[in-house]
Amino acid sequence: MLRPHPAVLRRLVDEYEALSAAEAASEPADLSTRTRDLAYTLCVSTGTRDVERALELAHHWLAAGPAPARETVPPPTVEEHMRTPEPA
Repeated sequence: MLRPHPAVLRRLVDEYEALSAAEAASEPADLSTRTRDLAYTLCVSTGTRDVERALELAHHWLAAGPAPARETVPPPTVEEHMRTPEPA
């Protein structure tokens, strides 16, 4: 099974947990559309059918994965790579 990129998985988990915590503190018991969408995406991303299991698996994968890589300078664009040097 393919796994989501750790940065994408981290963003999904963080956003889902923040939204569900905020919704738990408010009056309505209904989940927002965004929360339902995040739950669905987490389940699809982890190959599960239950958001609690998806979160458990996502946390496990994130903990077992390598440390996030530092941001690097992006590779040159095609235009930059194809540019001819100016005469000296």
